[in-house]
Amino acid sequence: MLGNVGMRRVKLKLVILLVLLAILKEVRSHGEQPLSRIAIDKAAFALHDLAYVKASPTILGARGETAEWVTLEFGTSNPSIDDWIGVFSPANFSATTCYGENPRVNPLFLCSAPIKYQYANYSSPEYKVTGKGLLQLQLINQRSDFSFALFSGGLSNPKLMALSNHVAFSNPNAPVYPRIAQGKLWNEMTVTWTSGYGIDEAEPFVEWGPKGGDSIRSPAGTLTFDRTSMCGAPARTVGWRDPGFIHTSFLKELWPNRVYTYKLGHRLYTGRYVWSQKYHFRASPYPGQNSPQRVVIFGDMGKDEADGSNEYNNFQQGSLNTTKQLIQDLNNIDIVFHIGDICYANGYLSQWDQFTAQVEPIASTVPYMIASGNHERDWPGTGSFYGNMDSGGECGVLAETMFYVPTQNRAKFWYSTDYGMFHFCIADTEHDWREGTEQYKFIEKCLESVDRQKQPWLIFLAHRVLGYSSCICYAEEGSFEEPMGRESLQKLWQKYKVDIAIYGHVHNYERTCPIYQNKCTRDEKHHYNGTLNGTIHVVAGGGGASLSTFTTFQTKWSLFKDHDYGFVKLTAFDHSNLLFEYKKSSDGKVYDSFRLSRDYRDILACTVDSCPSMTLAS
Repeated sequence: MLGNVGMRRVKLKLVILLVLLAILKEVRSHGEQPLSRIAIDKAAFALHDLAYVKASPTILGARGETAEWVTLEFGTSNPSIDDWIGVFSPANFSATTCYGENPRVNPLFLCSAPIKYQYANYSSPEYKVTGKGLLQLQLINQRSDFSFALFSGGLSNPKLMALSNHVAFSNPNAPVYPRIAQGKLWNEMTVTWTSGYGIDEAEPFVEWGPKGGDSIRSPAGTLTFDRTSMCGAPARTVGWRDPGFIHTSFLKELWPNRVYTYKLGHRLYTGRYVWSQKYHFRASPYPGQNSPQRVVIFGDMGKDEADGSNEYNNFQQGSLNTTKQLIQDLNNIDIVFHIGDICYANGYLSQWDQFTAQVEPIASTVPYMIASGNHERDWPGTGSFYGNMDSGGECGVLAETMFYVPTQNRAKFWYSTDYGMFHFCIADTEHDWREGTEQYKFIEKCLESVDRQKQPWLIFLAHRVLGYSSCICYAEEGSFEEPMGRESLQKLWQKYKVDIAIYGHVHNYERTCPIYQNKCTRDEKHHYNGTLNGTIHVVAGGGGASLSTFTTFQTKWSLFKDHDYGFVKLTAFDHSNLLFEYKKSSDGKVYDSFRLSRDYRDILACTVDSCPSMTLAS
């Protein structure tokens, strides 16, 4: 029998185990895709004569709209609070389309997940009594028609009771959701968009020119992929949806800061033209140009639904607020960096269309640069640095195709880009960054190549925290970082005097002091003059996904923490003055800030480990 001491030890171990399980549950919940809660393999056919769903209007986008609201009228003679409505696209879903990777002897009744869903009593609280309800859902143009299905049995045991009429956009193939990005040259802008037109049907192009001036046409390249490009389920199975065609055009030899207008076009082989609406953007400044330049940075935003669908567990509840604040302040933003965990599709491909639709007002107007995160890339046996399954079988294909980034090889998602007085080095934390690797060599080359007299503001960006974080997940490991992160890279940050390193992955906000080798190199908190002697590390992963908890352990290097949704904004006024601001997504107000003020000679000055050791003999 156990004595009192033994019993206390057992209880202590049990408490520790429960705490660890709670932590793991919290960390894993960050990657939970609402559509994954539907037990599609258990879906059954149970049409009922007294159950119905009617959708109106049946034709959407008659005036070129890419998003419309649909009203559903539905009912059943045996209502339950577990009943729900699924939105399916394409409208016809059949057991004959089941993909062979589904390990079932008999074909499944339901082979694909809905693109969204909502409970029947969401806007009709009397549904349980009356058996009748009304629901409004927002649809976007996704290259196919839609149907709406009423299910009983909840998400865990769904039974199809009724299926609606079909609804469709007037031109489901239309070019939609442009996202612009900087090219490999400073005076080049790329335009990427999605359509239903393959190269055997139409020639894609962008018609563009300076505002008020003559227009020219630039051809676009076309990419797509099929189910076999995915690495596993659900991306290859119930989450698969035809991605359509992704087109990219390169607009070259732009004049610095000039405003250009553009529209997307497809010339059908019948001779007819299909056009998008007209958009505009401002060309990037010349590298080193002395003018106000404003940069927004955040990670882990994900997508949300304006109609409230899919979000029963409040996953990504801050996403729409972040998007709204950026749209409201768009006249004061020049470029956006979304540093990983883009939309949390996790293998449900329909969500990528919905995300590009959500950010279209931003991404069509200012360069929308992305980094690779675990929810885009990671899958066992595919070359990921981490062997987890966070991408849901996408293994990077969607991120590498849906968005353009100026990499040499999009499968290796690291790159550099210039914006006026800023030089950005963007790492890919889903590939090995340690000393001696290909990526490490790229990072050093990126940092050493910048001319600090022209581009004084050197910024390092990555998804996972390679610097410092007080997240409980890292604190429990005792590292306060991604293991092997700063140990490999801090000598590069110090040698090349990186001003600020910004990360996502941890869903909160935190800022450190200027730091090197775990020691603060400056005591100030809000205004730094002269050399920093270290690098300021920032976690800006509160773009929208469910929030991460801080450890209760108080670290000396952490200056400001916020368990809320928000984003970072950098404003370079000139070569000597930079303003850093952290804004909350809820109201757009500044809750943390600091200024950097210095001259070029401050950057030239040697600090600890920032200049090579020299002696008179050498």
